[in-house]
Amino acid sequence: MQRKFDFEVGECYHIFNRGVEKRAIFQQDSDWVRFQDLLYLANGDKPLIFKLFQGLPLEQERGNMHASIIAYSLMPNHFHMIGREDKEAGLSRLMGKLSTSYSMYFNVKYERSGHLLCHPFRARHIDSDDYLRWVLSYVHLNPLDIMDPGWLKRGSIDCNKAVKFLQSFAFSSYPDYFLEERKVTKIINKSALPIEIDELESVEEMLKELRDPPESSPLTFQG
Repeated sequence: MQRKFDFEVGECYHIFNRGVEKRAIFQQDSDWVRFQDLLYLANGDKPLIFKLFQGLPLEQERGNMHASIIAYSLMPNHFHMIGREDKEAGLSRLMGKLSTSYSMYFNVKYERSGHLLCHPFRARHIDSDDYLRWVLSYVHLNPLDIMDPGWLKRGSIDCNKAVKFLQSFAFSSYPDYFLEERKVTKIINKSALPIEIDELESVEEMLKELRDPPESSPLTFQG
């Protein structure tokens, strides 16, 4: 399904994609780490050299950034990202490089062929601060489904357990905003966030946001 809009420079977007046939795209811990490394390296105009992954990918020079990654979360068969279009076709270049690089890695490792991720990736324009707060909450809380499957449909979750899980879950930008910085914090560009992060300073506030979606009826996406 083709998108019905063009990315505009300076605008933010909720981007999401999943494995074909809803298949798992991460099978081992090293796969999660690889994808996370690629979120950093694919967001640059220097060519990706796969043998350098034997070293320290997050310390490599990636060149000029294609776009700003504001937030992200990885799930067993899909992922979410909030990105800002910093230059024409920047987000498309980032996503193309990310998808191709990870699919090549995955197919070689698991001796398969063909598409791994759906094409094209899906996206929605974030056209208001209300929607941005909602989608930022949605992206950062999405991994709770790993801890407690179906919690979102039920509309309830143990908040204390949720906080502990999100703090320990390495494959999202939640720890980068609400805990101390880490090496992977360089994946995101906090300065591109057009609202103050303290507007969502707690999991309780984010849960409240999810229960009160903006009038634009935001498009959600789950695996």
